[in-house]
Amino acid sequence: MNSGHPKKSTIEEFQILLTIIAIFWLVEIVDFLIFQEGLDNFGIEPRNIIGLRGILFAPFLHGGFRHLVANTIPFITLGWLTMIQETSDFYIVSIVSAIVGGLGVWLLGQPDSVHIGASILIYGYLGFLLLRGWFQKNFPSILLSAIVFFFYGGLIFGIFPSRVGVSWEGHLFGFLGGAITAWLIAKEKKFYG
Repeated sequence: MNSGHPKKSTIEEFQILLTIIAIFWLVEIVDFLIFQEGLDNFGIEPRNIIGLRGILFAPFLHGGFRHLVANTIPFITLGWLTMIQETSDFYIVSIVSAIVGGLGVWLLGQPDSVHIGASILIYGYLGFLLLRGWFQKNFPSILLSAIVFFFYGGLIFGIFPSRVGVSWEGHLFGFLGGAITAWLIAKEKKFYG
């Protein structure tokens, strides 16, 4: 999983994150102005074959600007912290969290619902960052896990059912995707170490 490429600078990392955030905002603006929020129908629809397309599209769709604003800062912060050791970790965690999270939602989500939002990725980054220290067992990873827990540990309650209209399933399975990635990357680092 190590790309073998040199680590990108902080400026390059923020360019990656801001580009993705710009795509999120552009999609929401187009959805609001042109499609009257009709693009949200491309989210994950549990146990509906057509709903599998949402695994790809759901992270880019939001239920309005309030939802998008709520996801913007945690996406940038946790996304950047995911890149701290290697920028490639961000891409790996994003892909695994989207797939594991999306399939989990598709299999176990509420019937007749549509799940959207970048929180599936945000919770993936959270799971990765909280468990990276446990699996890698080195001081920088443990310190980063502790810092993330201090500032973002309260998000963990989002993996439990709490409010109607909030995809706790997306949070839970995104988190599990991040946890799996933390384990896989630690295993790879030990193997190629």
